[in-house]
Amino acid sequence: MINLSVRKGGNIIDFQILYLIQEYLRCDFLDKILPVITSLGNSGIIWILWAIVLIFIKKYRICGIKMLAGMLTGLIIGNLILKNLVARERPCWIDSDILMLISIPEDYSFPSGHTLASTISAVILMQEDKKLGIPAVILAVLIAFSRMYLFVHFPTDILGGLLLGLVIGFSVTPVWNRISEYLQQKKASS
Repeated sequence: MINLSVRKGGNIIDFQILYLIQEYLRCDFLDKILPVITSLGNSGIIWILWAIVLIFIKKYRICGIKMLAGMLTGLIIGNLILKNLVARERPCWIDSDILMLISIPEDYSFPSGHTLASTISAVILMQEDKKLGIPAVILAVLIAFSRMYLFVHFPTDILGGLLLGLVIGFSVTPVWNRISEYLQQKKASS
């Protein structure tokens, strides 16, 4: 049984969940597949590539642009501001006894940038077209879970990335619509 003592940087419930994942879900299959899944979210690469592909499809061009705008907003708020403001240590920094399957990240833990970019993208894709959105939601969930399985994020880091991602994801379209209306009115009055 893994020690469930309170550790610096994470609360007892965070560590209990992470240790339960390690004890009951860790297996050879997931050890092979989850590092690959998590790598799809590195620097938001899968979502950036998806957005770029959409930009080249006339029907989905605006959706691709909204994805990039949403992820840029998430990068600024989540990764550049919140991570450095909160400065939360990662679980793998605190407990080095867990076998790591990926390189140990050097930036802070809260919020999860992988979860943030994934949530923003999945929300925007779901709003645009459920045929695009459903696979995006499934991938976003897998990426978020992989971060806990791989012991690089606390559950509350994932929750923070999810909540911020929902706010940003659901805000992009109304903001886009207001900007479009403003530009149309300005063009009409010229």
